[in-house]
Amino acid sequence: MAAVPGADTAPLVGAPAALADAAPAAPAGQWRRRVRRAASLGLFFALWHIATEWDLAFYVRFQNIPTPAQVLAEAVDLFGTAGFYVHILASLERIWLGFAIASVLGIGFGLLIGWFRFAEDTLFPPIELLRPIPAVAWVPLSIMLWPTERSSIVFITALGAFFPIVLNTIHGVEGIDRQLIRAATSLGAGRAAIFREVVIPGALPSIVTGLSVGMGVSWLCLISAEMISGQFGVGYFTWVAYGIVKYSQIVVGMLVIGVLGMLSSALVRAIGARCMPWLPRRAKDGS
Repeated sequence: MAAVPGADTAPLVGAPAALADAAPAAPAGQWRRRVRRAASLGLFFALWHIATEWDLAFYVRFQNIPTPAQVLAEAVDLFGTAGFYVHILASLERIWLGFAIASVLGIGFGLLIGWFRFAEDTLFPPIELLRPIPAVAWVPLSIMLWPTERSSIVFITALGAFFPIVLNTIHGVEGIDRQLIRAATSLGAGRAAIFREVVIPGALPSIVTGLSVGMGVSWLCLISAEMISGQFGVGYFTWVAYGIVKYSQIVVGMLVIGVLGMLSSALVRAIGARCMPWLPRRAKDGS
């Protein structure tokens, strides 16, 4: 069959020029994304300012909601005092301690349940029984179970993060391609080596997803527990601000919770990405 002149050489000749043209596009694309994200935040604060400055009341009432300028002034005052940092550090200590406990238990139980049938039959039914119970319902029981307020709040925080982590780990193990296991077996790998070299790396993307979801749920559980039974923490601070009708402090507390939760989830995703250098990020559509 006759070759078409230039059919094979044209892509090779044009490839360096195409790569050279595409190289500057990546930084430009990153700057566009940053501008869009900054613009979305700017639009959010602009709408907030308009709604509170004009006291809009279209079923949702903004008369008592502080303006962004009032919240900023309150935040400057709060961050100038040492007491507010005590609440932030108390919440951070509880969240990371509870999340660490949930990670160890959730990943461990998930790997066992996903890989061993005996573990699935004995461990999974109690987990499924307790999973639908909301964290707030555990508050009275946790107060009776644990000797200190700190340990009871850490327990509720760990409980909230445990279930997403264990379920995603189970699904990650069960979703491993069996051909990889058969290939490792044909190469002489034992059960322990397969579990260590195939199962754990194969389930790692799902584990990281569970950790990210679990971090968000643990913040929800932490703030709920601090509002009900805490004496320190951002949740406790926000609830006290509501009780003494300090609306600006309420919004400051909410924004601090949002920022801390966002940074915590970003840290979990960054650590997960470092643990999976072989897994490329899928390019999303659009510029």
